[in-house]
Amino acid sequence: MKIAVIDGGTRPGGNTELLTEEALKGLTVDRIRLNEYTIRPIIDGRHAEEGFPEMNDDYKEVIDRVLAAELLVFATPVYWYSMSGIMKNFVDRWSQMMRDGNYPDFKNTMGTKKAFVIAVGGDLPEIKGLPMIQQFQYIFDFMGIRFEGYILGKGNKPGDVLDDAEGMFAAGQLRNKLAALQ
Repeated sequence: MKIAVIDGGTRPGGNTELLTEEALKGLTVDRIRLNEYTIRPIIDGRHAEEGFPEMNDDYKEVIDRVLAAELLVFATPVYWYSMSGIMKNFVDRWSQMMRDGNYPDFKNTMGTKKAFVIAVGGDLPEIKGLPMIQQFQYIFDFMGIRFEGYILGKGNKPGDVLDDAEGMFAAGQLRNKLAALQ
């Protein structure tokens, strides 16, 4: 099973990356670091006669890699009780992709995928991260993506998540589950 990690972290070596690496240790994955690409915010063209404007950025390169995977891992820090801005830009552009003639089966193809979410926050993430998890659930439900589970790790300063015994244990459990699928 081909796994793609959609990494919405904004700090190299940050807590989200560390927890995600623990969950994927030893597995073959396509790691897509969104902060290494130019992904412009959506210009809403749903109600415009001409539709969505063509964007001159790296989005289609990224989405092609996502579409090639069977299982998606969305990794993001918890920022202001939600996903990172770059992750939100990535997801927002799905509206455009559903109307892009070059991707006529975008929604149906996304609906064949399974997904996990890995997130790290510094202030009671097991509670304050839940609205973000619910947001992902609604997104996945709309697209038909099967939501397989999530990990909410705790960490503020770089490296803190390594001391989160529950988060690291959950990452190990997820790794075992993913290894069985590969």
